[in-house]
Amino acid sequence: MTAQPQVKHHGAFAGVTGSCHELLLGPADSVLIDCGLFQGAETSGTGATSASSEIDFSLASVRGLVITHTHIDHVGRIPYLLMAGFNGPIFCTSATAHLLPLVIEDALKIGLTRDRDLIAGVLSRLRRMLIPFDYDEWQPLACDNSGHAVRVRFRQAGHILGSAYVEFEWGDAGGALRAVGGDRGVRGVGAHQPLKVASLYPLAEGYRVVFSGDLGCRNTPLLPDPQPLERADLLFLESTYGDRLHESRQDRSVRLKTVIERCVSDGGAVLIPAFSIGRTQELLYEIEDLIASNAGFWPTITVILDSPMAAEFTALYQQLAHLWDQEALQRRAAGHNPLDFSRLHTVASHADHEHIVNFLRTSGEPCIVIAASGMCAGGRMVNYLKALLPDPRTDVLFVGYQASGTPGRAIQEYGPDGGYVELDDERITIRAGIHTLGGYSAHADQAELIDFVLAASPPVGEVRLIHGDSGARRALATKLQERAALTFHSPT
Repeated sequence: MTAQPQVKHHGAFAGVTGSCHELLLGPADSVLIDCGLFQGAETSGTGATSASSEIDFSLASVRGLVITHTHIDHVGRIPYLLMAGFNGPIFCTSATAHLLPLVIEDALKIGLTRDRDLIAGVLSRLRRMLIPFDYDEWQPLACDNSGHAVRVRFRQAGHILGSAYVEFEWGDAGGALRAVGGDRGVRGVGAHQPLKVASLYPLAEGYRVVFSGDLGCRNTPLLPDPQPLERADLLFLESTYGDRLHESRQDRSVRLKTVIERCVSDGGAVLIPAFSIGRTQELLYEIEDLIASNAGFWPTITVILDSPMAAEFTALYQQLAHLWDQEALQRRAAGHNPLDFSRLHTVASHADHEHIVNFLRTSGEPCIVIAASGMCAGGRMVNYLKALLPDPRTDVLFVGYQASGTPGRAIQEYGPDGGYVELDDERITIRAGIHTLGGYSAHADQAELIDFVLAASPPVGEVRLIHGDSGARRALATKLQERAALTFHSPT
């Protein structure tokens, strides 16, 4: 009997981006957990060159793909996976099944093609492959001729809408394995047939492997808190912020209010580079609350959402409001619409975008601009930064992780000292105020990661740290070893 199943890592093992892990169910059968793009400095070097978007590992044994959530560093290589010949089922939560086609469409337009017919064909194929599951329901994943089975369950991760950590459990198939019919509310998906595996690894019944995906913070707006970990024999745990603690939600709201009030007083713009999914919706929620509470001080300030993709996701967030947390639902019931309020102006066309950038360059009109990309590596935010970073009336707020090698990290590091950043091969002097609001991170901090591990009963058998810089992994490893008697492994 093997001590534990084998796992191969094809991304986010000794780094942060490009999440892709292969769980071997048996000697010749496996499933992938995520298939994301590399970003920042991780797009250079062995295994992460610009060509690394292409699948550079064998798919001979891969029978299916399990998705934790729809951020690009977890799903961005899916088009390349399809081009490499993968045609198996894609398992995910119901909300992820709604969001994923939008993310893949954007990835295709940016990285591969603008051919509408080709994009439509890829998306049609993708939708047929999706197998959406509800949270908390064990579903059959694979079975072999011996009557042994592996089942899977998605648990609320609280990171973005639809995000989950994923549990795989070995057991006796008995009568539990059966076809699960129905489209689960997503048009175009087929019925789920358990994967046929030649010979499952003979693990003890009840052996459980857990992949954390990206865990969210507690007490954030819109989404429920991550569900506590029940148990795990083997846990693959993200460590993005394993070396730091976030400021509280109350502190971050106060700091956001302070920066915006400076903007109003100075007559400048607040630029917030934000990821289209998750961070943008949280920001709109809190900004709407601040405007409603400070109507006298902020009589005319406009909030500009300049990201077609973020606007589409915001509309989907509203359609899937049944997945919001109780605070957000109560706020909406009281007459507030945190994602669609009167001061919010959504920019659609590129011509309107260019007009607004030029207007702000010359007018100094107080406003809040939320635009992608979150790491300033592309998208409409780059044009705002080129126009407004040299203006001392401007403030830039970073509310998410800035990967090494991205323009966002450079602005964060060199901006406070009046340095510069390279944008579109142009050196831009930074005179704007630069702020980082750690409390807006969508990732759990060190304390929350430790609490997630310690919640399990019985205690976790072994933890393997992934999805983190070396310093973050080392710091989290030290704290985990102090707090719990764990068998522990971390990439060097």
